[in-house]
Amino acid sequence: MAPRQTKALLKSHENEVVELFNPNGKAPIVLICEHASKYIPESLSGLGMTKEGLESHAAWDIGAYELACQLSKLIDAPLIASRISRLVYDCNRSPESKAGTPSKSEIYDVLGNQDLTDSEYQSRVDEVYIPFHKMVSQTIENKASHPAIITIHSFTPVYFGETRKLEIGILHDEDDRLAKPLMQYAREYTKFKAAFNSPYGVSDNVMHTVNKHAAEKNLLNVMIEVKNDLLQSSSDIDFVASGLSKAIIKAVSKVNI
Repeated sequence: MAPRQTKALLKSHENEVVELFNPNGKAPIVLICEHASKYIPESLSGLGMTKEGLESHAAWDIGAYELACQLSKLIDAPLIASRISRLVYDCNRSPESKAGTPSKSEIYDVLGNQDLTDSEYQSRVDEVYIPFHKMVSQTIENKASHPAIITIHSFTPVYFGETRKLEIGILHDEDDRLAKPLMQYAREYTKFKAAFNSPYGVSDNVMHTVNKHAAEKNLLNVMIEVKNDLLQSSSDIDFVASGLSKAIIKAVSKVNI
């Protein structure tokens, strides 16, 4: 039987659902990490997941938070990071899509997301999605200039049994003003194998955050995906962050409006 949520999603001793890191960062950039955490509130009893599933990429973007924090320091930009697993609610999915509470993620069944009642679903939206995006909006509004919006993600080297050779993905929707120079400088400063709109693309509905907060305001925006086996240690993360931070600074300065 799938575990059912009882009362409020978060208990009083549990952390807030969203973190603002380096809030006074002065760069004309706002970093976002929607899948920063694998934490599942106690009220959800692990969503009925196996231990393997709860530690896997299904629950979070492995290494993305540490990479995003390091980028925040090197670039001197604020970072908004979710403290709740995307299995509870994926903050990069709109409430209307009903895709924010997956009943299965790749090979992992998420029993606690099956047969959610309307009130249970709305609780996830109210307690996870809305506070996260409110923090994003406030952080953007607090910037004196028009900041570039950059979301940081990681992806698994093997997905549904298929090995991915790509190392960095630069994702964009219709607005490619930042993506194009970022690709140029990412290849120059990191030497990793990079491609546009891979391993995911617009058709995979992964652009919700950047479209919600950047597209309507004509803000520069891009999503960065890094293969998570490049982020296994602190030295790995420092190496990737060093190259990416230089690429981001150069790209934003080239096209900033």
